[in-house]
Amino acid sequence: MRPKILAYFTTAALVAALVLMGSLAAGGSNSAGSNSAGGSSGEQGASGTHKATEVRLGYFPNVTHAPALVGVAQGTFARRLGNTKLTKFTFNAGPETVEALFADALDIAYIGPSPSINAFIQSGGQAVRVISGSTSGGAFFVVQPGVSSASDLKGKRVASPQLGGTQDVALRVWLKDNGIETTSSGGGQVTVTPMANADALTAFKEQQIAGAWVPEPWASRLVAEGGGKVLVDEADLWPQGRYVTTQLLVRTEFLEKYPETVRSVLQGHLDALEFIATHPAQAQADTNNQIESITQKRLPDRVVASAWQNLKFTTDPIAGSLEKMARDAKSLGLVKSSNLTGIYALGILNELLTNSTASNGTGGSR
Repeated sequence: MRPKILAYFTTAALVAALVLMGSLAAGGSNSAGSNSAGGSSGEQGASGTHKATEVRLGYFPNVTHAPALVGVAQGTFARRLGNTKLTKFTFNAGPETVEALFADALDIAYIGPSPSINAFIQSGGQAVRVISGSTSGGAFFVVQPGVSSASDLKGKRVASPQLGGTQDVALRVWLKDNGIETTSSGGGQVTVTPMANADALTAFKEQQIAGAWVPEPWASRLVAEGGGKVLVDEADLWPQGRYVTTQLLVRTEFLEKYPETVRSVLQGHLDALEFIATHPAQAQADTNNQIESITQKRLPDRVVASAWQNLKFTTDPIAGSLEKMARDAKSLGLVKSSNLTGIYALGILNELLTNSTASNGTGGSR
């Protein structure tokens, strides 16, 4: 029987997903697997539905991508996929992940909201669909000890991971709301400089930047290793503190051609979320082990534990936050449209969650 805590995930996600179906459904490098860039082939299953012989899954070596890392470590995806080959790709940033999806070199990816928005809008709403939530929370604006307000940042330089990325948009909107002007070229009252999270940590330690808006575990590292302090917890800017940090994105063509394979990946995703909920200590160890295997660098266990407390792993796509992020990006001139109609394809997820809830309620097992 699935533990009760999964019922919390399923209930929250199911409600959000059913609402979304009515309101929105109108209408890199390879460091962990083969580097095949061709389209996925398929085979005819016993039920007459096509199953892909291979699925190419992308994710980042980040704590915010823990469901992917735990799913790989625990073999949840592989078990659910059966004879379908799982090929794993890891990426450092959303744009290169989107490039791989557009190039038919990737099928499904754990990815942040801003790259998802960009991919959807750039393709005219055709190329990709969000099929599940994954992670909420875990982004912070960490600053030098002498900074106490937005006005203290005037004339200074701050960092975000990438221009137009999720944290970059959040930082620029927060500065704008506090009367601080910025430009995408680095001008304005505060200079926003895109830089890799590791570089931001180094620059922060050397006091070359006044702060950085970053996801976990980098926020915890800026505090623990850089002596910084949290000026803004992004959760404080959202209703009930809930906003999407990571979600599952699929190529529309792959979803339409191989829905049963997508179903298997989503089942593996649900299994990974269950494991995280019931075995948090092992899940943290799995996450750090996977990060070390991919990057050749291990995070201090205390940093992972600290970051873990700021994250919520859930299937809920938290659609309202994605819609607002799209509007914010458009207001900053980073995207040409904020219309996300059709971005969600939650039918398979809804079915799995409904079946799981029914199973829990009747004492069945899975």
